[in-house]
Amino acid sequence: MKKLSTVFVLILLLKITTIMAQESKSKILVLIHSDNGGTYELAKEIATGIESSKNATAVIKQVKESQNPKLKNIPVASVDELPSYDGIAFGSPVYFGNISTGMSEFLSKTVNLWTNHALEGMPATVFMSAGSGAGKELALNAFWNTLAVHGMVLVSNGIRGTETVNKAIPQGNTVLGVTSIASLKDVERPTKDERALAELQGKNFAKTAAALKGTFSKKPITAGPVEKTEDINALLKQKNIILPKVPQPAGNYKPYVRAGNLVFINQVALKDGKILNPGKLGVDVNEEQVKEATKATMLNVIAVLKEAVGGDLNRVKQCVQLTGIFNTKDDYTKHADLMNTASDLTVEILGEKGKHARATLGASSIPVNSSVEIQAVFEVE
Repeated sequence: MKKLSTVFVLILLLKITTIMAQESKSKILVLIHSDNGGTYELAKEIATGIESSKNATAVIKQVKESQNPKLKNIPVASVDELPSYDGIAFGSPVYFGNISTGMSEFLSKTVNLWTNHALEGMPATVFMSAGSGAGKELALNAFWNTLAVHGMVLVSNGIRGTETVNKAIPQGNTVLGVTSIASLKDVERPTKDERALAELQGKNFAKTAAALKGTFSKKPITAGPVEKTEDINALLKQKNIILPKVPQPAGNYKPYVRAGNLVFINQVALKDGKILNPGKLGVDVNEEQVKEATKATMLNVIAVLKEAVGGDLNRVKQCVQLTGIFNTKDDYTKHADLMNTASDLTVEILGEKGKHARATLGASSIPVNSSVEIQAVFEVE
């Protein structure tokens, strides 16, 4: 019995010791936005360096969900969790000499942290994946400027490790933080040297985080009111709104074109392979029939939009513009009433994101004898 008690006490002490050791470690967030995985590759090396000292743990998270197979299983960070860490390593692609749109949007949501001094005194370091390498130091500086406003302690890489870098090929070493020049051909990126520099940066950062651990506030910040957003895909089922199959082009064009974050779509009143209520208003069809055709046309637009965002309408940020063109007689003036059908349906599906600028006009004829044609522009993630 005495031996069992001794064993129990030893196990208990071992568990307590393990818990205390875990609590004494610095917890560091490696927060990234990555397009094609280049920034993520550097993040893994940063994390390896952080954990190499055995005095810190690294958690890799991204600022937004990604459809890239390499990235889709990486957890997404929330703004409110940032103050809970002992340090943050920020990673992003270079966008025209600046941080990426995804990272910028995430940082723009940290106003509440800034007003509450929540990140002041916390160490931060940065790393980036560049395309050509042009503008990388401008982008790193942009990162530093943003974090400096938060009062974070900025930890540079300096010239650590540069003496062993292969000078025969372009490398992404900078004094502000490691980068990788992703677009250069015939060289694996990140290179062996870029990976080594990233690991060294992580190792050095962990030392700084350990030294500063406990010197700044880590109290949780109460978030402001968050606007609840309804799942649009679930909303369609709930309201029994059935989207048609995406109409196939009848010529040398595409159902949609994406330019940056904008999607351009143009559709007519096609339903089940035929034009619904064809003809001219006041001659072949009446207003109610044109409104029915307008609804069918807008459903075609939404169906195409869903395809453009990979099946997830929650990725739509805003309906920017709708233009309704109606096949009418010259003296007809109530085009806006007809177009309200499309506008109301858009808002019903997308909520506040569905409110848009609008134009309506009449035409003497419309292709394939449709009574209506709708042109649409959406902003998407």
